[in-house]
Amino acid sequence: MQEVKIIMTWDIVPGRDQEYFEFVVREFAPGIKRLGIQPTQAWFTSFGNAPQIMMEGIAENYDTVQQIMGSDDWQGMHDRLLEFVSNYSQKIVRLLPRFQF
Repeated sequence: MQEVKIIMTWDIVPGRDQEYFEFVVREFAPGIKRLGIQPTQAWFTSFGNAPQIMMEGIAENYDTVQQIMGSDDWQGMHDRLLEFVSNYSQKIVRLLPRFQF
């Protein structure tokens, strides 16, 4: 099976920046890594009409991502993330050797 990339985008809720960054660095990124998604990139949009944050991670295959996202651990971290962000979106794509969005 082919590796897949999960691409997540969102905007930080105004006034929650500090709490958001602490959560992502201390809990979310290490947590998804522990579950089997290797964080690879994070992008911050400082201007323009695009999501403020885009975060990517790689997993073994589609079935693995589905299993991870069905777990209580994922749901807990995802719910906590949603306390700090709005306009959350995610998609799972085949990993290609070029920029994907």
